[in-house]
Amino acid sequence: MPVRASGETIHQWVFRGLRRAIMQGAFPPGQAVTIRGLAEAMEVSAMPVREALRRLVAERALTLLDNRRVRVPQMTPERFEELYVARTVLEVEAAVRALPLIDAARLEKLRAIDETINQAITRGDSESVVAGNFQFHLTLYSARRDSVLVPLIESVWLQTGPFMREALEAFPTAADGYDYHLAALDAIAARDEAALRHAVTHDIRTGIGHLVSSRKLTSAAA
Repeated sequence: MPVRASGETIHQWVFRGLRRAIMQGAFPPGQAVTIRGLAEAMEVSAMPVREALRRLVAERALTLLDNRRVRVPQMTPERFEELYVARTVLEVEAAVRALPLIDAARLEKLRAIDETINQAITRGDSESVVAGNFQFHLTLYSARRDSVLVPLIESVWLQTGPFMREALEAFPTAADGYDYHLAALDAIAARDEAALRHAVTHDIRTGIGHLVSSRKLTSAAA
């Protein structure tokens, strides 16, 4: 769970924590969770958990089973392919729009995040790899303040996040041995829009994209 920010209410903190956990694949596809179980794990009352889950169901990140349980939705290959396409279109556009606004400080921050990801890969820490990947992309896209694309991207991340662990198990590094985060950093430094488009597209492709082509979705609907 993230550290509770100054001035953040319990309701806000619980929602932010559960939302991030889903994005980062903390809950496997098809796994049911209970309000009581989450409340005990987070050491809070049931009320903020219930409200957070209601909001996450509305965002299609979870499916309501009954008044006490929810689960990560099942996934078909066809729906996953649409989400993959949406990620690619939205994130490439967000990166290109952010490019002119990325200053030296943000570029260095991106380099530091990429280094932490490489260290996590080396020690086999998949949880940190997934968290670092989302941080890298969000730091890149949010250079453009109040971007209308970032909330849309996060909505897609919520729906694909549970499959990130599966993607990493198959391809813990780039499938072709190439670091597309490094390629993106080089493109940003050179202010090369075409190279940045290529890097972001292929980073997504070597992340979750192979699950589309292989149809290796462990929770595909029967």
